[in-house]
Amino acid sequence: MLRQTLAALAAAATLAATPALAQTEVPFALDWKFEGPSAAYFAAIDNGHFAEAGLDVEVSAGQGSLDAIPKVATGAFPMGFADINSLIKFLDQNPGAPVIAVMMIYDKPPFAVVGRKSLGIEAPKDLEGKVLGAPPPDGAWAQFPAFATANDLDMSKITVEPVGFPTREPMLAEGKVDAVTGFSFSSYLNLVRLGVPEDDISTILMADYGLALYGNAIIVNTDFAEANPELVEGFLGAVAAGWKDVIADPEMGAEAVAARNPAADVALEQRRLELAIAANVVTDYTKANGMGGIDPERMEKALEQVAETYVFKNAPDASLYFTDAYLPEGNFPLD
Repeated sequence: MLRQTLAALAAAATLAATPALAQTEVPFALDWKFEGPSAAYFAAIDNGHFAEAGLDVEVSAGQGSLDAIPKVATGAFPMGFADINSLIKFLDQNPGAPVIAVMMIYDKPPFAVVGRKSLGIEAPKDLEGKVLGAPPPDGAWAQFPAFATANDLDMSKITVEPVGFPTREPMLAEGKVDAVTGFSFSSYLNLVRLGVPEDDISTILMADYGLALYGNAIIVNTDFAEANPELVEGFLGAVAAGWKDVIADPEMGAEAVAARNPAADVALEQRRLELAIAANVVTDYTKANGMGGIDPERMEKALEQVAETYVFKNAPDASLYFTDAYLPEGNFPLD
């Protein structure tokens, strides 16, 4: 008995001295700062999904939709999160750059026109005869010409006022403009914080009014992916699990964000996350087809709409911008 006990203790001591299995470090570049919509990646860390896939993921904040693309293309980051429309243009200007989208996250992009009902803005046609505030570098403004075409808007009847990002929502709150272009969840919440009643805010999501474009996707360095296909597959599976977690419990997701961003307001980021989930992530398409993939016919139409505001140097080819090679068959179910 004593011999068995000593043997058991020795075995336990050996296990305790054995180092934990090594995890592969994967830096991940976000498009923006740590806010509600980034909660899924932190949930994937906190709830052990990345660890189960053998990954040690460090998330880095970004500075805009273009920010992650060159980071991943140069190999500084193996994976990132970026607007696929910006990726399309980047690859057209840099043919052969080793970067591609591998998992669609925003089935509907957050590009929107946000107005006030009290100023007469509820539908696209209401913009005619009104003043539209648009920051020149704004991603939503970049898509406005295609949105205008899809809705037969007479641009000669719309006064476009160039505004800065910091002054965009304050000008709308003060009635200096009738509507603004922006990301749906951000502009909406900024107006709420400025005291605009929620029932006075109209959010015209461009994806609901003829815009076929997709939004943000997980992107990967193609050299890295070809050398580590199973790692990429595991990463995407963990991301999908993180999204399922925050869809089920947005408050947990907001708290995960606040743990990394002490300045964050948990209630505000929970609301921002909920808005992104409802408008951009959980859509009729992802409910029916799962999360992560794209519809080829829609992508072709999206490329036609990109061409309305961008002159391609090379013939657009959807296979250069997105691959489902690392997704499971049937994508990732949301239920």
